[in-house]
Amino acid sequence: MPSTLPSPNERIYAPYKICAMVEVLQEQGISAEDTLRGSGISVDDIYDAFMLTSLHQYLTVCENALFLSKDPATPFEVGSRLQLSAYGMYGYALLSCLTIRDYFRMAVRYRRLATPPMIAEWTENSSITTWTFPDSFIVAPSPELRRFLIELQFSISVTHIKEISGRPCQPLKAAFPYPAPPHVEIYEKYLDCPCLFDQPQCELTYDSAILDWKPPKAHRITTTLLQEVCDRLIQEQKSSTGISGEVYKILMEQTGNFPSMEAIASKLHITSRTLRRHLEAEDTSFQAIMDDVRSSLATEYLKTTRMSVNDIGMLLGFHDSANFRRALKRWTGKTPRELRG
Repeated sequence: MPSTLPSPNERIYAPYKICAMVEVLQEQGISAEDTLRGSGISVDDIYDAFMLTSLHQYLTVCENALFLSKDPATPFEVGSRLQLSAYGMYGYALLSCLTIRDYFRMAVRYRRLATPPMIAEWTENSSITTWTFPDSFIVAPSPELRRFLIELQFSISVTHIKEISGRPCQPLKAAFPYPAPPHVEIYEKYLDCPCLFDQPQCELTYDSAILDWKPPKAHRITTTLLQEVCDRLIQEQKSSTGISGEVYKILMEQTGNFPSMEAIASKLHITSRTLRRHLEAEDTSFQAIMDDVRSSLATEYLKTTRMSVNDIGMLLGFHDSANFRRALKRWTGKTPRELRG
């Protein structure tokens, strides 16, 4: 199941990744001011609980770190320090998952909350489960920055799975689509598994037996409550960023009589072709936003009202309850009965 990327310029992320980068480089004798140069972020900002930053600001700091640090272990070291508790509600939601399988599902579902520079996908089969990071970045990075971000992401992923498992949990292998760098031993030290290079794509593979493990901090009530908080945070992001946010708000305001893309484009004083182009630039589409709106409303109606499934489907534009049930399963992975509890 793939995740999608938010708009790069919106300031919607706490600066926890930036803070970790600053602290690692300070230990190397590099000042915080130099690490933050050009990002529009001050040293005081990174310790402000209410400060919000953008993906572009984060990538600027990564570029600075790549230029300033002479230690090839830097991205791995930063990733090893990014414990889940640094991620706020998103991190605590992951910590309270009932199984490792739930962790993977939720990590993808709520990835928008994690300052993500790239797409992530998770798959499983009978013997292995795999994190895949397609070559789909928020912006086209230089080859050097691309490798830095991949190294950082792999280190973060290994760190989180070890933490969530609460016991030794080595990957089976890590695969990278570029030639082996001179510092291969650093990969193996931090990732704790065989590392393969010149592979078709970025993959981090585990034995599927871990998927049924119960994390030590698993808690049924806590995970349900925190998932609801994450859902709200996601919706707040979607309704407040870019052209896609404007479309989202218009659709949410006209429940039961959703306007067409052409009608929304007219309301925004642009053509439907221009609207489509703007949405593509924000890595989304009119249909994806419509599905998000319907999914959010369906979940809310099922949890907070006594409306019948058929009536909810009709309100959301489905004239056949069977089609609504199939769509709901596709959006949420759950049936109406499961959502109602």
